[in-house]
Amino acid sequence: MISVCIATYNGEKFIKEQLDSILHQLSDEDEIIISDDSSTDATLDIIKKYLDKRIVIIDNQKFHSPVYNFENAIKQAKGDYIFLADQDDVWLPHKIDSLLPHLVENDLVLSNAKVVDASLNMVKERFYKKNPLKGFISNFSFNPYTGCMLAINRRALRYILPFPPKIAMHDIWIGLCCEIFGKVYFLDENLILYRRHGANLSAASETSVLPYTYRITYRMIVLKELMKRYAKIKFRF
Repeated sequence: MISVCIATYNGEKFIKEQLDSILHQLSDEDEIIISDDSSTDATLDIIKKYLDKRIVIIDNQKFHSPVYNFENAIKQAKGDYIFLADQDDVWLPHKIDSLLPHLVENDLVLSNAKVVDASLNMVKERFYKKNPLKGFISNFSFNPYTGCMLAINRRALRYILPFPPKIAMHDIWIGLCCEIFGKVYFLDENLILYRRHGANLSAASETSVLPYTYRITYRMIVLKELMKRYAKIKFRF
């Protein structure tokens, strides 16, 4: 069974295009878990019009955070393989079929993507120019994990959940946990149209625009929480 987890907030402009690109890749037994962080636009109205039993809506959430909104969706997932999806991208038709074989052996698979603008015009042919996974120290220093390009095996849930408080983004936490406790793999294949339109909830890019001091602070928070999680799992603290 496959679970697709989407954290929504005021995504009326692109959510239908994204759902359409995902649904036709799913079987009748699969699911899309949508956790909505109290959208004030027509996002939920659009989703509810599908009348599709595979779509599970968790509404009226008040996280005010894409990190914990995603965590909420992941906690509800029932699938053996869990795919993360942003509300404003478009999946290419072979995404699931391409990733599934690699998810059997690996706890996390990171794929590549075409970067497009709001109208799906090409901006960049490949988001990652080469394999960005270079080992824990490098990946900790320069986060290569982009949430919408991740899929995980269910066994990863035992060590990525719950998310610790105050982490800046969920993707670096999930990625580094999977490196420490499992296996990660990069599939150099474009599997989504990664839409960058100036209003994305995530600020992912090759070069961070965040202040240097902020990047150091949130990495120290992640490192501290990784050490605590390691001790808890390895030594049953």
